[in-house]
Amino acid sequence: MPRHRARPRHERSRRAPNRSAARPDVPTGNGARRRRIALAVPPGVRAPGNARASGRDRRLDDAPRLDGARPIRGGRAVIPAISPRRTGSGPATLACLVFLAAGVVAGPVRAGAQTPAPQRQVPSFRSGVDIVSVNVTVTDPAGRYITDLDLDEFAVFEDGVQQEPSFFTRSQLPIALALLIDTSASMERRMQTAQEAAIGFAHRLRPQDLASVIDFDSRVNILEGFTNESDRLERAIRRTAAGGSTSLHNAIYISLKELSKIRARTPDEIRRQSIVVLSDGEDTSSLVGFNEVLELAKRSETAIYAIGLRTREHRGSRGFQEAEFVLRQLSRETGGRAFFPDSIDELTGIYGQIADELSSQYTIGYTSKNPLHDGQWRRVIVQTARDNLTARTKQGYYAPASQ
Repeated sequence: MPRHRARPRHERSRRAPNRSAARPDVPTGNGARRRRIALAVPPGVRAPGNARASGRDRRLDDAPRLDGARPIRGGRAVIPAISPRRTGSGPATLACLVFLAAGVVAGPVRAGAQTPAPQRQVPSFRSGVDIVSVNVTVTDPAGRYITDLDLDEFAVFEDGVQQEPSFFTRSQLPIALALLIDTSASMERRMQTAQEAAIGFAHRLRPQDLASVIDFDSRVNILEGFTNESDRLERAIRRTAAGGSTSLHNAIYISLKELSKIRARTPDEIRRQSIVVLSDGEDTSSLVGFNEVLELAKRSETAIYAIGLRTREHRGSRGFQEAEFVLRQLSRETGGRAFFPDSIDELTGIYGQIADELSSQYTIGYTSKNPLHDGQWRRVIVQTARDNLTARTKQGYYAPASQ
């Protein structure tokens, strides 16, 4: 069979609208095979305001649960434009969770014949059947982080009922982080500045932290899997190149699925999770809708930090207003933050703020006084005893469902 040449990015972007057609695996220029990805799309609540819920959304009978409480059934949305990329240090791994109609299948796609050593499983802390965990950021009226509070200065409420914490730490717990970079065509003139800002952020991660690099235009590409080697992260960031449309929802959805695979090595090991996403506009090519991404984010233990670049030509447009709503909503529901700089030159400072926040958080764990395993949404509020302080955390969580 003749080999197909790899298409340049500008050619791929012109072909983006036709990618929804189902196709068998095809060989790429580097010898890898592009794998057709079938993402299960769970149902979600309707977004308020002007946020657009795409008519391309697919729905399932059951939403996927990170705790595996309910099986996934029904239809699927096919996203063929997700591919691995070769790295400078060896083959890249695409570990995107693949959902088939008959069940759930996870499989890495590797480029080339070389097989690297398996990546060691790393820890993560999630709400389980008994323990609910919340990561809390506390600031004063000037926005400064307050890091000297004791447990008795916090009050945690679930659906209005005060809870009794059984775990508390103000140490800098390790983190697993997905670094997402928009590489659509509109980013071309700002790509170098964005790269340098992201690289500076990557170098602030500590040896016990893990990060991955994912870029997205009409495709979603995992350039570097989870690693604590900042040099590898830097090389991956420098390989990003602009071209194509924007599949923001796809990128966040896949990142959440990747983070959900991280497991703790011991029951006592704790690792926070976060996504830091940079984008400059509305989603234009995702098959996963906003409602589905929001629902999965609410079921995860992942804080989303969003940076929405305001461009002069798009500022105030309906498209950017919708993108701003999406980024604000995802950040607010998960306990993260949203930033909307007017200039690319502000990026370094914003990445610095995110790094400072991640190193200034408290983690509080408690056993819910509500014993029901009903799968229902439970609202969480954290307050502090000191005056004029603001505590910020995720908006709530889904209770486990009975098996």
